[in-house]
Amino acid sequence: MKPVRSLADLKQVKQQIDTQARARALALAQQEAELAEQRRRQTSARDLFIRAAGVVITMPDHGRAAPHASRPDPIPRQHLLDQQAVLIEAISDEFDVSTLLDVDDQLSFRRPGIGTDVTRKLRLGHWAIQRQLDLHGLRSDEARAALALFLRQAQQHGIRCVRVVHGKGLGSPGKAPVLKRKVFAWLVQKNEVLAFVQARPAEGGAGALVVLLQPGKA
Repeated sequence: MKPVRSLADLKQVKQQIDTQARARALALAQQEAELAEQRRRQTSARDLFIRAAGVVITMPDHGRAAPHASRPDPIPRQHLLDQQAVLIEAISDEFDVSTLLDVDDQLSFRRPGIGTDVTRKLRLGHWAIQRQLDLHGLRSDEARAALALFLRQAQQHGIRCVRVVHGKGLGSPGKAPVLKRKVFAWLVQKNEVLAFVQARPAEGGAGALVVLLQPGKA
């Protein structure tokens, strides 16, 4: 700014000061107007949300983490199929069981090391029959698979005594008890089986066997 040497210079200085003051006032007014417009827009947006969603209440924070939903364990389908195949293949139809059966008035079986008192107690119903498998109407391969799976599951659940109904073979060609002989052979080959006897008349007689299993994990 040049030195003031006359009244005209003073007026010019005053005009410059007034111009600067108006410019500052205009800038301030513009800034306040922009802030007011911003607040108006925020208020309008908030009011619009409240009208659409209702009053929003903030939930108290208990400091707890939200639990993650656990997914169910995958089903090992191939493992189950492999296990079933092993169960079936472990039983042979060619096994000769005749030399292992006790020859008495009722055919029975007891594994080496098992005393005759065990088969006697089985006949007398010393162990309660806990589960039953009925093989009526099944083909040979179906019956073999069903028996293997039944014995495995029974032992896994801690079952000790079961009944296996094989029928008397009256519906077979020549009325020969084919399935009955096969069931005898299959049971002898299963390590889970300690002994078996023919069922009492009230429990199926010649058409069923009462089987004692190895103790398993209940």
